[in-house]
Amino acid sequence: MKRKFDSSQDLLQAMVSFDTVNSHISGKADAELELSIFLESYAQNLGFTTRRLPVTANGFNLLVSHQVSDQAPWLLFESHLDTVSVAGMTIDPFAGEIRQERLYGRGACDTKASGTAMLQALKRYSFTPDPANNVAILYTLDEEVSKIGITTFVDNNLPFLGWTPAGVIVGEPTQSRLVVAHNGAVRWRIRTRGIAAHSSLPSRGQSAISMMVQVVQAVETNYIPNLGATCPLTGEAQCSINLIQGGSQINIIPESCEIQIDRRVVPGEDQEQVLSAVEPVLDRLRSADPEMIVEQVAPDVSCAPLSPDQDPRFVAFIQQTLNRLGLPHQPVGAGYGTDASSFNGTGIPVVVMGPGDVAQAHTHDEWIDLQQLAQGEEVYFSLMSSTGLTM
Repeated sequence: MKRKFDSSQDLLQAMVSFDTVNSHISGKADAELELSIFLESYAQNLGFTTRRLPVTANGFNLLVSHQVSDQAPWLLFESHLDTVSVAGMTIDPFAGEIRQERLYGRGACDTKASGTAMLQALKRYSFTPDPANNVAILYTLDEEVSKIGITTFVDNNLPFLGWTPAGVIVGEPTQSRLVVAHNGAVRWRIRTRGIAAHSSLPSRGQSAISMMVQVVQAVETNYIPNLGATCPLTGEAQCSINLIQGGSQINIIPESCEIQIDRRVVPGEDQEQVLSAVEPVLDRLRSADPEMIVEQVAPDVSCAPLSPDQDPRFVAFIQQTLNRLGLPHQPVGAGYGTDASSFNGTGIPVVVMGPGDVAQAHTHDEWIDLQQLAQGEEVYFSLMSSTGLTM
C-alpha cells in the first residue's frame, strides 16, 4: 500500500469507499472482507502487528496491536466494519464526498469514523517517546444484525490473547461523550397458522391474518403498556410491532401470518425472559379460542444491555482525559445497543465513545462533521498516551 493517508479525513474517505453493507441485509457473503484486508495492509505498513481472527469461512475480525512493554497495561479499542443498507440514500453512499466541513457516505458516522480515528491515533501514538500503554484495535464483523464478530472474539479469542485488556473502548457516534450504559434489544417473530381455502368459500378456511389481528391487539393492550422497567441513564423499556407479513394471494384464505417485534431492554432486565413474559398473553388467546394457533419463534437478535456498574477506576481514567481536553466528562447512557454488552461477564470494564452524532447514523444522507472526526482522534490519542490505567 503506497498511500500514507496523512489525515483521518483521507483514511475515512478510503474506508467509506468500501461497500460493507451487512451480509444479512445485502446477501453478499463476507461483506467486510475487502475492507478488512485493506486495513490489515495499511496497519502492517505502519509497523503494527496484525492478526486475523476467523469468524466465518473467509471473514475475520482484524486485531491490530502495538506493544510497548511487557509490564504496561493493555487498552483495547473496538469498531465494527459493517453498515446498514444503502437503499433510499440521496447521496452516493461510497463517494466520501466532502461539503461544508462534512464527510458524506454510508458508515461515515456509524462507525467507520471511530475505526479511522482509532488507527490514526495509534499511528501518532507509535511516535510517542515515553509510551504508557500497550494498545490494540479490534475491527469486527456483523454488528448491525447478529453481532457474530464480537461474540466470536469474546468467546473464542479473548481468553487466549496472552494478555487481558485493562479496559475496552467501543467506538460508536457519541460526540465523544462517555457512555457507560445502554439498552439491549430482542427481536423475534410471532406466527399464526390457519387453514387455506378458496376465497369464494371462506367458511371452509381459517384466516391466519384474522388470528394475528387478535395477537397484535393483545400484545399492544396487555403487554406493551405494562412495561415498567426504567434506567436513569437509558430511559424506559420499549416495545413495538414493526413488520407484518401474511397470505399468499388475493383469492386464498391466508394460512400463515407473521409479525416481527422489537423490544428494547434496559439495564437490570434479563433479555432471556422477554418471550416468556409475552407467553401468558398468547395463552389467554388460546384459551378463549381453541382454534387459535399461535407460536413465538426463537429471537433473531438477543443483545443484552450494558450495565452502568462499570469499574470506577476505568471510568475515572477516561474522565480525567476528557477533562484535560476540556470536554464533557460526566457519564451518560444510550437508548441503542452496541458491541460493548458482549463483554458482560468477562470482568473487563467497557465503555462506548466515539466521534459523530447518532442522529446522523443510518440516515438517507449519512455524514460526520470533520471537527468531530478530528476531536475523536484527539480523544483516542490522549487515552492511549495517558498514565494511570490500572491493570
